[in-house]
Amino acid sequence: MNSSNGIADGIVIDQASRGLVDAVDLLDEIFVAGHWRQGSGAVISSVDPATGEVFAQLHGAIPDDVDEAVAGGLRAVADSGWDRWLPHERAAVLRRIADGIEANNERIAVLQTTDTGKTLTETRALAASAAGTFRYMAAALETMEGAITPSRGPYVTFATHEPMGVVGAITPWNSPIASDAQKIAPALAAGNAVVAKPPVWAPWVTLLLARICTDAGLPAGLLSVLPGPGRTVGEALAEHPDVAKLTFTGGTDTGRHLAHIAADKLMPVTLELGGKSPTIVFDDADIEQAVAGILYGVFSSSGQSCIAGSRVFVQRSIHDRFLARLVAATEDLRVGPGTDPRTQVAPMITRSHRDGVAAMVEAARTQGATVLCGGEIPSNPELADGAYYRPTIIAGVDNSADICREEIFGPVAVVLPFDDEDDLVEQANDTVFGLACGIWTSDYRRAWRIAGAVRAGTVWINTYKQFSISTPFSGVKDSGLGTEKGREGIKSYMNQKSIYVDMAGTPLPWAGGA
Repeated sequence: MNSSNGIADGIVIDQASRGLVDAVDLLDEIFVAGHWRQGSGAVISSVDPATGEVFAQLHGAIPDDVDEAVAGGLRAVADSGWDRWLPHERAAVLRRIADGIEANNERIAVLQTTDTGKTLTETRALAASAAGTFRYMAAALETMEGAITPSRGPYVTFATHEPMGVVGAITPWNSPIASDAQKIAPALAAGNAVVAKPPVWAPWVTLLLARICTDAGLPAGLLSVLPGPGRTVGEALAEHPDVAKLTFTGGTDTGRHLAHIAADKLMPVTLELGGKSPTIVFDDADIEQAVAGILYGVFSSSGQSCIAGSRVFVQRSIHDRFLARLVAATEDLRVGPGTDPRTQVAPMITRSHRDGVAAMVEAARTQGATVLCGGEIPSNPELADGAYYRPTIIAGVDNSADICREEIFGPVAVVLPFDDEDDLVEQANDTVFGLACGIWTSDYRRAWRIAGAVRAGTVWINTYKQFSISTPFSGVKDSGLGTEKGREGIKSYMNQKSIYVDMAGTPLPWAGGA
């Protein structure tokens, strides 16, 4: 154990070849019911998206590990009494986990940048967000109250909540540490055990979080981390009869499949799925503010975000002028490795994913779209080995085009004109998705009208992609089920119970009593 940082020694990234900051320790074992051990599954190789080089490997989990992790979670809850700890006692552990994340912020950031390609600026922010999530859930737990409901007879009625047991959490690759915290923190706060399946493309930071949780005093067995394929490990986790709830962030098709499994089990699920979010620019908007917000909303995270504002609707009276300004600003964005502080658009997660995005752009071209900028792999030879793609603006299509219907999950935006509010709302809602929306206007009455008319779980007005752990997050239509974050985030991992206490002291009349 490295006592200076609290992280177990393991594989070390070769910093000389990557030019990153301090060496980062990688755990090369899976974490099952409180025990670190070599996995029995296929080898998982992590590739640095900036260089195309394999920087770490481990053997993943198998379905038998799911059985052991779930059984171990149930034992851990019973043996530790975690579900019976007083709220402030569980909250104290969550706060220590937050302290551990903060103490390892740079280590987490470097690891996530190497694993996903994201910029260090973003991964540092994600680590800080994860710490804030644990700290918020600790505070929400300590202040969470039951209710004495209005009596309808000679009794007192209480509405309370209690833990479910074991929660399965399947997390995405595009923001691992923040997504991990968003699921694990409230589930633990609620008194449950958690079995987490991190993404095959980026498992390392979740394993690191498990070590931090252990060092913070989380009772052994309450958290397991099982890297492995969704079709085996994820499927086994969803189908396990002792998993009381499943929470998943990922693609809509997978989410729909998991919902079918949950329906057969009568198991509650929280699903955060895909998006094709509209960003709306009215003719009275602050143009520079709108351009900056759209660039951030589409191209940060290299467009690999479910909430990316990838359909940009611009009022026709300013369409051409705004489009020219947006294209010029997009061409000025700096593409490069996440370790370069000047980088704005980093590599995508893998070259195969990058090639899939490029294929969608080429398909749009063949269908008559005009690619105004980007639409190609950078020609810079220094970027040749990475999964880079130039930020892309497309025009010349209507909202029925495939490029406007399908989630691209890359640095690509389509710009479309609209005439008036009715036209705008019709186009914005003409999608199977309903995750987010951005509105740019100086007329707040109009902004309020549009915010109510567009079907989306989150609406930003004159800003975009801002988040608060205290504010609930959800989607409608094919963008998901259930709600994460906020005070209700803890209760979503609990069962509601009603308790009636007799105050009359007399037999019920039906039984023939006096």
